[in-house]
Amino acid sequence: MIVIKPKISTYFSLSLIVVALLTGLIFILRDFAYKGSFGLWFYLIAASLITLVLLMLLVKMMAGFRFITAGRDQIIVKLPLRGFQKAYPIGDILVWEEEVVVANKKEFRQMTLAFSDQQSISISNHEHEAYSELVKYLRKKAGKKEIKNKKA
Repeated sequence: MIVIKPKISTYFSLSLIVVALLTGLIFILRDFAYKGSFGLWFYLIAASLITLVLLMLLVKMMAGFRFITAGRDQIIVKLPLRGFQKAYPIGDILVWEEEVVVANKKEFRQMTLAFSDQQSISISNHEHEAYSELVKYLRKKAGKKEIKNKKA
């Protein structure tokens, strides 16, 4: 069985950024309440911007928190924050595609799986463990359903 789970190092780094943003937001609001060193427009823009980035980062972290198990001719998808768990037989995969992007001399890979019940999941090699094993498994079991990327 292949178990794909979020990388702890990625979530640790993102959590540190969330804590830093939250600390900055608290300091800005505290400064506004007690000192008022800057104009009102600065506090409105800074607090709104930090809150927006903080919320986007938290949504990204929560949406990517999933566990996928592949083996025995099925793929089991678990989304703990939504309370969702479903087992898909290999035959329920409509298509799957792997995208490869090279940026800053590093290779970023992302796979998208589409199932027959209109659900799809995305997995990346930077955010999930055992990514390459899943690609090998899908090429072996569902190789005909892979969408080949044509390079322009």
